[in-house]
Amino acid sequence: MNKFLPLTAALLAVSLNAAARDDHKMFPLKDALEAPAAQEKLDKSIKLYFAGQPHPKTIKNLGTWPTNKKTNAFGKSDVEACNWAFLSAVLTLQERARKEGGNAVIDIKSNYRNIETASATEFMCGVGNVVAGVALKGTVAKVAE
Repeated sequence: MNKFLPLTAALLAVSLNAAARDDHKMFPLKDALEAPAAQEKLDKSIKLYFAGQPHPKTIKNLGTWPTNKKTNAFGKSDVEACNWAFLSAVLTLQERARKEGGNAVIDIKSNYRNIETASATEFMCGVGNVVAGVALKGTVAKVAE
């Protein structure tokens, strides 16, 4: 056995750890929601209202639900990877609304690593070298139409 093998493995582990990236960035909701993929996939019958945005009167609150979506970020820009993870998270909230009988998700907040960030204009995304993730939390509701 090569006597340098343990040293090489230790140095490799340290260098990989040093090169790891774990950035927390804010991105515009508008850009993510207006992206072609979002326009194609979002259910227009289930409205989305982010923290601080006015919404029609709540007829029935059907519970608050979390999402936590990750995507492969390798070879993608931070914006591209984060918008994709965001779309996946929003689609999950819309699916929950359908399942619970709601027509809206209100008070949507970023909840990355269980740290709430409330914004009517931006969402939080965690970006690494290989993975990007978006966690959201929203209240499924039946609202006046």
